[in-house]
Amino acid sequence: MEDVCAKFVSQKISKARWRPLPAAALQPPDFFATGSWDNEDNRISIWSVGDLGNAGLNGEYQGEPQLLCDIRHNGDVMDMQFLDQERIVVASSTGAVTVFRHHQNNQTLSANQRWDKAHYHVDQDTSCGGAACTGVICNNPEIVTVGEDGRINLFRADQKDAVRTIDNADSSTLHAVTFLRTTEILTVNSIGQLKIWDLRQQRNEPSQIFSLTGDRVPLHCVDRHPNQQHIVATGGQDGMLSIWDIRQGTMPVSLLNAHEAEMWEVHFHPSNPDHLFTCSEDGSLWHWDTSTDISEKPSFLHQGGRSTTYFSHNTINQSVVSAWLSNDPTKDRMEITNLIPNQTLSVNSLDILGPCLVYGTDAEAIYVNRQLFA
Repeated sequence: MEDVCAKFVSQKISKARWRPLPAAALQPPDFFATGSWDNEDNRISIWSVGDLGNAGLNGEYQGEPQLLCDIRHNGDVMDMQFLDQERIVVASSTGAVTVFRHHQNNQTLSANQRWDKAHYHVDQDTSCGGAACTGVICNNPEIVTVGEDGRINLFRADQKDAVRTIDNADSSTLHAVTFLRTTEILTVNSIGQLKIWDLRQQRNEPSQIFSLTGDRVPLHCVDRHPNQQHIVATGGQDGMLSIWDIRQGTMPVSLLNAHEAEMWEVHFHPSNPDHLFTCSEDGSLWHWDTSTDISEKPSFLHQGGRSTTYFSHNTINQSVVSAWLSNDPTKDRMEITNLIPNQTLSVNSLDILGPCLVYGTDAEAIYVNRQLFA
């Protein structure tokens, strides 16, 4: 992977996120943020991907990411999402949720807003009762957080108090959350359940519950297909990738053998969702490709990592456009490539935007690949 740029940063990276591009932008992303964990002094950092003017003889990208600014963060960074071009929402192991603002005129970061005890055990007033905020998702101005305390909060940027709190949403730890549509969210928990919540309803119960059969394997991450909102991917403790069709049944439509340890993040490519990416405690980062023209791809794409073809064990026969739900092995093949053949320590986070991939590891390094589909 010679087009991958590594930067050693002397801290374990728990989250990496591209700054969103303006709606009309055609250029690749130029800034990303990282958060760290398990360090004496955790930090939120903003990076520039480097100088585009440094293209080498063959036009390949050179130059490592440059640190623009950083700020201390109290507790481990558990999750992180950009709210808009300037603000980043950060979930802490202390139970706090903080909105940081990136001031681009002088390249500084400042804490813009904080909900100190967004998540807590027992009661909000005890000094030691904080429960980790494990997941955050934004749909500006709305911010939804979930935590170890089984609580769901709906905040609005620039409002001091929570708009809505579902206190006992779950009796187990909620690990991640995503928006299904503007009024519906999806959570995953530590006993292998996926739950849909309709924020318009005053009831504090989920509108639907899905679960992995019998095993109660904790789910750690979830992502929704960007165009087909009924298709959802999850990953968990056993490293398996599960694909769900939330219109039917309560079980996944496909279970795909993936990593050998916990899967920490799963992301559909936002504009090219035939491609999906997962990363794991086992030190691997997989690119799952269901686009149909695999046979026409040049063979050099197969270097550097396992490149296996799997078929989904699908039990429901349906004619759906999406290859993620298909079950005819003769029509659809899936190519899986490990983008980091020799990594040893956990890959905790990844993000993709356009042709660019960024990921962060316990090896105290961040990596940027700007030619994902070259």
